[in-house]
Amino acid sequence: MGTGLTVEAIDLYYGAAQALRGVSVAAEPARITAVLGRNGVGKSSLLRAIAGIQPVARGKIAIGGEVMRRTPPYARARLGLGYVPQGREIFPLLTVKENLQTGFAPLKPAERSIPDTVFTLFPVLKDMLSRRGGDLSGGQQQQLAIGRALVTRPKVLILDEPTEGIQPSIIKDIGRALQFLRDELGMTILLVEQYLDFCRDLADSIHIMDRGEILHTGPASDLDKPEIKRHLMV
Repeated sequence: MGTGLTVEAIDLYYGAAQALRGVSVAAEPARITAVLGRNGVGKSSLLRAIAGIQPVARGKIAIGGEVMRRTPPYARARLGLGYVPQGREIFPLLTVKENLQTGFAPLKPAERSIPDTVFTLFPVLKDMLSRRGGDLSGGQQQQLAIGRALVTRPKVLILDEPTEGIQPSIIKDIGRALQFLRDELGMTILLVEQYLDFCRDLADSIHIMDRGEILHTGPASDLDKPEIKRHLMV
């Protein structure tokens, strides 16, 4: 059995403001779980908590059954967590190859290579290895950000709005890549997204968030229900 991710009743604060209220989410191996909601409801805060960037006040987060207390982000990466942040956060002055190699940080020296899977899923990266990250289009940068996360050999992959501001052809490429990682590698995938059609086509299960809470959990087909869509309309 692969490595799952569980989030149980977490609270998260920014100063006095509460961003997450008793949030529980489960992401299982060989499944794509999507968290949806309007802007500012706490979706990114949830991923930042899972990644260890933002500490939680209460509740627990476990990767493969191992509970993360004050575990720093690099230690979570060593346990198999890959994180693709919102806005991609690639290094614009480094080449594509150097950006991918930044994923070596949590790996043992013997594992420090770029897996063939990265270039199978995103052939454009192979053609652009010597180009600077900042010279790539937004869609190519998103592929690079996912590729960099895959270099860390993740068992659990979390992605923050991977389709944001990206042209439709590359959205399709990213969707196919995530399906491959789920179906062929049995990876646990949790993504935060606002693009309903992408989630309906791709996700196995969904969580709907509003004002820092999970309002609904169910299969992706629930996205066709009017009472669910209402919580997603801007």
